[in-house]
Amino acid sequence: MHNEYKKLLCWFLSMESIWKKECELPKQETLDHDITTDVAIIGAGMAGILTACLLKKKGIDSVILEANETASGQTCNTTAKITSQHALTYDTLIQDFGKEKAQMYAMANETAIGMYEELVKEFNISCHFEGMPSYVYTTEEVNKIEKEVKAALECGIKAEFTTDTKLPFPVKGAVKFHGQAQFNPLEFIKEIIKPLKIYEHTMAEGIEDQVIITKGGKVKAGSIVVATHYPFINSPGYYFARMHQERSYALAISNVPKLDGMYKDESQSGYSFRNYKDMIIIGGGTHRTGENLEGGKYEALRQAASTYYPESKEVCNWSAQDCHSVDHVPYIGLYSAKTPELYVATGFKKWGMTSSMVSAMILSDKISGLKNPYEEVFHPQRFEVTASMSGLLDEAKHTVRSLILKKLKVPDTSLAQVQPGHGAIIEEDGEKVGVYKELDGKIHMVSTKCTHLGCQLEWNPDELSWDCPCHGSRFDYTGVLINNPALESIEYEQFHK
Repeated sequence: MHNEYKKLLCWFLSMESIWKKECELPKQETLDHDITTDVAIIGAGMAGILTACLLKKKGIDSVILEANETASGQTCNTTAKITSQHALTYDTLIQDFGKEKAQMYAMANETAIGMYEELVKEFNISCHFEGMPSYVYTTEEVNKIEKEVKAALECGIKAEFTTDTKLPFPVKGAVKFHGQAQFNPLEFIKEIIKPLKIYEHTMAEGIEDQVIITKGGKVKAGSIVVATHYPFINSPGYYFARMHQERSYALAISNVPKLDGMYKDESQSGYSFRNYKDMIIIGGGTHRTGENLEGGKYEALRQAASTYYPESKEVCNWSAQDCHSVDHVPYIGLYSAKTPELYVATGFKKWGMTSSMVSAMILSDKISGLKNPYEEVFHPQRFEVTASMSGLLDEAKHTVRSLILKKLKVPDTSLAQVQPGHGAIIEEDGEKVGVYKELDGKIHMVSTKCTHLGCQLEWNPDELSWDCPCHGSRFDYTGVLINNPALESIEYEQFHK
């Protein structure tokens, strides 16, 4: 077998998170008839499942509709840190929102950690749940760390400055949060979904007057929660103008020492570390979706693993995608001012575990008629000029570039120049076409126009996918949809040369 083909095959087979590798969830039926329910939740990821779980505790029935399979999206690709330490967050929150709202944010996430622990005990779940500290470290600028320690303490979090870590390299400083946790998310979900009703392979295609339309049947609900990672309804709400998506990459490696906590570099170019059983999960390579033309993210992680842990062995590799709001705080609450019984949970940045629990706490309270003490800071219709304006301008810049400027550019690559195992945008019969050339000569051609709002897609060589730099939709090299907000695949043609 050709060495390059072997490498590609090994890459494809190993693209599975350690959670999915070690835990299989039970299959659920597909909706094939009309139903009525108190609450319908769209999306069977951690946010949707926890919302259904907390609603059930309040005596409210719900059903969950999942386009693919339970926890098959971002939930199975998380690094599964349950923490209120969201990179260097609190100094910025105080500046942008004021101390009171920054404290709300902190306490909401601290409460979320405790809620996970309560559920683990209540359901007697064996999910490798471990309480341990979390660190954000720096190898360069210690002033940022000192500011964050001060801000976290002002927000009521037990934090401290330290230079003492178990990392395989020296740091200039780190902010340490006590009382954080980590777990295996799929083992956790496997237990808490037992009393819940989930319909898999049931894509919500639209919502009309509190009725969700699917191919298998209609779902009439008193309240509807959109927990699809990225909201699929463009108007009202206009979340596509207020968020972008980023990708990051991870390796699980064995034959490594035990760490004393969870670690993340304050720099986006750095790495995160956490133990799982006898392994370390090392993450990094963050980039905006659709902006990875050069690739090499996995190779950079492998080089880091080799440098820091020379005796380590790779167990598996995977990637994740995260939604970022313009002001870096999740949107949790009413979908819009015009939709009183439609709710949303999105924009979790890289902190989906605590943000999912915060979402469940807020939404289950709102649906049951209770006021949640933390809802104000996460309110989706908020607008803080200091926090939001620069983000809105940045989103507009990326959209204009992809919708207009890139479409006007004529590709300078021909089909003959595309090497086997690679993809590129070419011009074919006067039109832009995305092409991927397999090692055996088979050619896959797709439209470069995203089916969401028409932005130009870009090739991601690390994952053999076509990604949208505007709103983060992704398609495999044959054009099949991978990630929303797009709901449809792109046109596909296959040629043999």
